[in-house]
Amino acid sequence: MPQPDEAPLPVPYMGFEFDSAQRLPLLLCLDTSTSLTRMDAISSLNTALGSWAESLAEDMALSAAVDVAVITFGGSEGITVWQGSTPLGATAPAWPHSPFVPAHEFRPPVLEAHGVTLLDRALRLAMEVVADYKAGLRAEGLTYYRPQICVVTDGYPSDEQGRFSHAYRELLPDLRKAEEERRFRLFAVGVGERHAGAEEVLRELAPHYHAWLDGFPFAELLTAMSHSAKATQGGAAEAEFQEIFARLKRRRGGGQVPA
Repeated sequence: MPQPDEAPLPVPYMGFEFDSAQRLPLLLCLDTSTSLTRMDAISSLNTALGSWAESLAEDMALSAAVDVAVITFGGSEGITVWQGSTPLGATAPAWPHSPFVPAHEFRPPVLEAHGVTLLDRALRLAMEVVADYKAGLRAEGLTYYRPQICVVTDGYPSDEQGRFSHAYRELLPDLRKAEEERRFRLFAVGVGERHAGAEEVLRELAPHYHAWLDGFPFAELLTAMSHSAKATQGGAAEAEFQEIFARLKRRRGGGQVPA
């Protein structure tokens, strides 16, 4: 929560000129654990987030509809919810406040890499944040597209001591039910050095949209999320989303996601 000498958190859509547009929530759930210090991957992520924010603002269709939130797992608190560049701590504020920021106002945080990989806790919180936001939009009489959640990690999920953890499996029944009910579309992406068995974690989380990518192609990954958002706006069939993700997966061989 903001300190007394800080500005209060803005309320979504208060005086927002696009407040009648159908909203498209897009939540980035990003690994910022110590392993992101390798090859200066965290700097690559920060650069990609900055460029992506500019591209969202310049795209009239996306800037008018997309709302962006960020949750990171890593750091001293283990989990951090962000409203743009403002850290909100390990929990999200209740509606009418929200971590989601209209795309044309989104300013990404500058992330630092340290801590462990509490992927299960971050993803559970992401699901709760999206559900709360959808409920808030409905209460305000606003409509929304199917939200997107994109989980990005470079390693195994761990517990507080940094040991490999299967706690993420507790989420699988809820994820399968959410998939059946089309509550959101989940993308699970691994980056960097591939670890034996780590891709299987992503496959369990997101059977239809999972991949392990060579290197740290954060820019291409975020571009793919923009393409998916546009496809959602256009009412695309599932085959189009599969093709967008297939192009991203082909990045393994050096291919590029089209701009």
